[in-house]
Amino acid sequence: MTCHIDYQAPADLLAGKIVLVSGASAGIGRSAAMTYARHGATVILLGRSVSRLEVVYDAIEAMGAPQPAIFPLNLESATAQDHLAVATKLEKEFGRLDGLLHNASILGDRVSVASYDLELWAKVMQVNFTATLGLTQALLPLLGQSASSSVVFTSSSVGRRGRAKWGAYSTSKFATEGLMEILADEHQGSTIRFNSLNPGATRTAMRQAAYPDEDPQRLRKPEEIMPTYLWLMGRDSEGISGEAFDAQPSKR
Repeated sequence: MTCHIDYQAPADLLAGKIVLVSGASAGIGRSAAMTYARHGATVILLGRSVSRLEVVYDAIEAMGAPQPAIFPLNLESATAQDHLAVATKLEKEFGRLDGLLHNASILGDRVSVASYDLELWAKVMQVNFTATLGLTQALLPLLGQSASSSVVFTSSSVGRRGRAKWGAYSTSKFATEGLMEILADEHQGSTIRFNSLNPGATRTAMRQAAYPDEDPQRLRKPEEIMPTYLWLMGRDSEGISGEAFDAQPSKR
């Protein structure tokens, strides 16, 4: 689905909302955190590098947005206990969660399945899928405390149709799409909605690693694809769950 890519968000769209963004230190995650804060949200910045998260924290404070919070977590090594600790701390500080953007991912190798190192495959699945599952499980009670909460899973075009040499990354995104659909079905009629979002070709470090010969100047910047991120996190997408969206028009 490609509607809402030109969504014009009200300035106060997320006023009073508590929104967690994983992988918030750079790229799309950083842009989403800044954008949500600019529209009034108290943003919880989750990532493995405190120093990089502090840069985003300072940038949010400098623009006069609500004071964010930093929650360090290394998704590669995170256990169920670690996810629960995040949820416990969030409950103590905020009492609920209105939004969750699962943005953190790693690329892995661009090689054939026959050549793929299984340890690296497992690492990609851990960061991109298993940690996403664990964090979602731990945060469901807090999401349920909100009058209306939104969970957005970051997908990819290779998570909707497999392509050669995308191995673990593609598999992790197929799994993510499936998890989103399962959760949406399990929570029909609840106040929590679950959707996926494919950002498309965007000027990020991961994109550069995946396509080293590509001219990044021809790609949209992360801040240019934020309309759908805002729409999915705000009130205008209430009642929509179990759907797969694109942040950019699909190329014909």
